Amino acid sequence: MKKFYITTAIDYVNANPHIGHAYQKIIADVLARWHKMQGEDVFFATGTDEHGLKISRSASEAKLSEKEFVSKISSNFKDAWKKLDIDYDRFIRTTDSDHEKAVQKFIEIINKDIYKGFYEGLYCVGCEAFFSESEAKSENYTCPIHKKKLERIKEETYFFKLSKYQKQLLDFYKKNPKCIMPESRKKEIISRVKEGLSDLSITRTTFSWGIPFPLDKKHVTYVWFDALINYLTSVKWPSKEYEKYWPADIHLLGKDNSWFHCVIWPAMLISAGINPAKTVFVHGFLTVNNQKISKSLGNSISPAFLVDKYSADALRYFILRNVSFGEDGNFSENSLKERYNAELANKLGNLVSRVVGLCKGSIPKGNSDSSITSELNLSEIENYLNNYAPDRALEKIFEFIDKCNEYVQQKQPWKLEGDEKNNILYTLADCIRIISILLWPFIPSSSEKINNQFDFPKPYIKNAIFGLAKSTKIKKADILFKKIE
Repeated sequence: MKKFYITTAIDYVNANPHIGHAYQKIIADVLARWHKMQGEDVFFATGTDEHGLKISRSASEAKLSEKEFVSKISSNFKDAWKKLDIDYDRFIRTTDSDHEKAVQKFIEIINKDIYKGFYEGLYCVGCEAFFSESEAKSENYTCPIHKKKLERIKEETYFFKLSKYQKQLLDFYKKNPKCIMPESRKKEIISRVKEGLSDLSITRTTFSWGIPFPLDKKHVTYVWFDALINYLTSVKWPSKEYEKYWPADIHLLGKDNSWFHCVIWPAMLISAGINPAKTVFVHGFLTVNNQKISKSLGNSISPAFLVDKYSADALRYFILRNVSFGEDGNFSENSLKERYNAELANKLGNLVSRVVGLCKGSIPKGNSDSSITSELNLSEIENYLNNYAPDRALEKIFEFIDKCNEYVQQKQPWKLEGDEKNNILYTLADCIRIISILLWPFIPSSSEKINNQFDFPKPYIKNAIFGLAKSTKIKKADILFKKIE
């Protein structure tokens, strides 16, 4: 059986989940479900990043111990993903005991590329990252993301010989054309790597909230170095399960994390004698009302709040349909309501409701009408999903839904009798069956409601063939999408 291992970035637990976090997890869930539909052995990992100075300070502000603080916030992330129907295989926490062991083992393996030194530099606690003097100066010594002045930190540290791997990284990018996507992100990374690499500080001594560094008890492991190894821990490295799923087929992450995942992480893996992931897909940010999501701006909307207000499928559909994956996107409640009413309620919901009413309790026996079934280009939809363009795949599915609604109007089956009527109604029920299969990765709850109402089998792409619908009873059910006033 073909395997598919997909990961998201693990979220930093200094604050509760917001709609920006949800964006990435929804995309990952769609891709995981899409590969499950094809009968593949899928492993989907997500989780939380729980170490570092920022966590220690946030816990102190909340008047909690670090352990209490991270457990509380991590639980909120798990609850949010459950509400959104995010069907992961492992939710990893970097405070998990097996992760601590994996990090220490990994460090011991790459010991040849670690040396002790001294570091002084400008540091953003929010990013948990150092800035070079030139980078800091260009931003007026302020973090471009968090808009706070950089702190000057001076301490003893251990370094990873990142500079050693410049040529090997450039060779890896050249030999693996899809190792970084989209292509524009890959070009940016290659350009920066060609400028030269500095060795990476991988330990801290000014605080203790981190994984103990196995080579020196006075140090804790740098949070980013620890966090990246979660992708190995999630599949129980080293083990048979790890051998089954590694290398990861795709790492999904935001553009602010690209340097760590596209440069530092593959260099670490090469040092350890492990193959890097096949693809790192770098996507843009989700804004709210065209503003960056920020606690200080008060626009960090809770995904759980939106699910309770509109439903998981409404939120999933809007994000997937409204944002071109890879680019920046914008969230607006008004736009969500407009798309929900115009597309989910008026198009998909209306089609299902009309066909249920016309069939009067059961799918009749009949034959598929190729004049409408030929309007669905399944290979085009498959190609979009296999190339990480879920918005375009949804667009094509809804174009077919439009055709089906037009078909009802053109054929007017309520005026017909006998085989002619039965063939039209059978065709429409069969179209809904295939639409439900194709929509399962995107809006799983609604897809499952349709399947249950029509007694359709579980969604597998091999069944997306016209003519397989069976003459069965149609159950009574609530309106699939009630309009939002």
